[in-house]
Amino acid sequence: MVNTYGATVTSSSTEAVDDEDTNEHTAFLGDNRDITTTRKEDKADGHASITSSISNLANTIIGSGMLTFPLALASAGILPGMITCVLSGGIAAFGLYLLSLCAAKAPHRRSSFFAVAEITFPKAAVFFDAAIAIKCFGVSISYLIIIKGLTPNVVSSLYHDLSDAEPPAWSQNGRNWLAIFMIILIPLAFLRRLNSLRHTSYIALFSVVYLVIIVIKCYFWPLKDMPPAGEIRLVHFTSNFLSTFPVQVFAFTCAQNLFPIYNEVKSNTQPRMNIIIGSAIGSATLTYEIIAVFGYLTFGTNVGANIIAMYPSTSLFVAIGQLAIVILVLFSYPLQVHPCRNCLDKVFHAGESVKQVVSEGSEVDIDDHGSDDMSNTKHTILTLAIIASTFTIAYLVDDLKIVLSFVGSTGSTTLSFILPGLMYWKLSRGDESSRTLNRAALALAVYGAFIFVFCLGFNIYQVVQPSTSGDPAH
Repeated sequence: MVNTYGATVTSSSTEAVDDEDTNEHTAFLGDNRDITTTRKEDKADGHASITSSISNLANTIIGSGMLTFPLALASAGILPGMITCVLSGGIAAFGLYLLSLCAAKAPHRRSSFFAVAEITFPKAAVFFDAAIAIKCFGVSISYLIIIKGLTPNVVSSLYHDLSDAEPPAWSQNGRNWLAIFMIILIPLAFLRRLNSLRHTSYIALFSVVYLVIIVIKCYFWPLKDMPPAGEIRLVHFTSNFLSTFPVQVFAFTCAQNLFPIYNEVKSNTQPRMNIIIGSAIGSATLTYEIIAVFGYLTFGTNVGANIIAMYPSTSLFVAIGQLAIVILVLFSYPLQVHPCRNCLDKVFHAGESVKQVVSEGSEVDIDDHGSDDMSNTKHTILTLAIIASTFTIAYLVDDLKIVLSFVGSTGSTTLSFILPGLMYWKLSRGDESSRTLNRAALALAVYGAFIFVFCLGFNIYQVVQPSTSGDPAH
């Protein structure tokens, strides 16, 4: 018989610990708690604000994917492109809603994909974690590739606009900047708690606002030396739509950080979680639509896979925007390392079960490979391995579109559709009051499986039989 755990616990003996400011000094390596003696009733409530939770979730969503949305419109036309954007965001929000319902069934403040899988599909729990790790790993690589590609243009623009001197040769090599930025990323990647990254999320989201301003301004008041605009079409599907649609799916994926947010936010009731999910997905959808429409109207079918690279790099106005995108993806990188590390911990230790016996006659908690349960040594080794491998791949690979397409057709579809649908379907099978939602969850999983197989197969075909067309929009 499956035990059902409540989402919140109230205890008069619980003291206010783990405050988001007072315990900031333990966030780097954390305190390795003895999970064999920790009592469930001694676990403190969350201390993350709803604002910081929305910011972290929105920052997880809004990343490199927004740079390719104008290309998605070019591959389908304005109307289909806008509809698929809203559709992708709506389905992603539904998946997050199902996950928040599943989180209420997990141990108090210890929800995770693994914890829910132990209740629903215990034999597949490790495979679920492997899918999450692969997805986060791919996203991390794509972020580093963007940093490598944009930074030389930023430096060149600043040099041409602020002085007559030519930029040093070393500054025009993106690999050099990638190595420099890793100095900033390494300490951020070591942070154990998601809420510790709230300040960097605020900075990152501010850069998104600046990018929106650039795209709108350059449409109404074009800059000099901009590429000529191509044809504008309301409806025009091309073969590239099949490869850009997974990018839209990828752009809304944030399920890997839904459970940590659920664990850390104050009073994690369902209405508050709905606000967090709706605000994050809604703001991302609005951002994507604005960038996609105005970017496509500016360049038409000549738009490239990276909209920010289409604007003249010698403009100081654009250079600041390019710098803002570098900051955005820079501070989004640790948000992918956090879940990747926790999932790899379980993948590499499959079969080990760490349980905590609270007291005689009480319930037994499931080990959800939370970051606080990981030893300092294991935490350090896994973090260094992720950083080293993502840096090496990004250092050698330059094609952003291929990385995003494959990540979108594999890990992102699994996280956004398949796992939320299957998990909630299994949990609610015997509940007559949620029969409609149960069927909708199963439909979501089936839809995700179709997207997974079809888009992955198409991407493989594109690699084996590359298109002879030089214009990605045709």
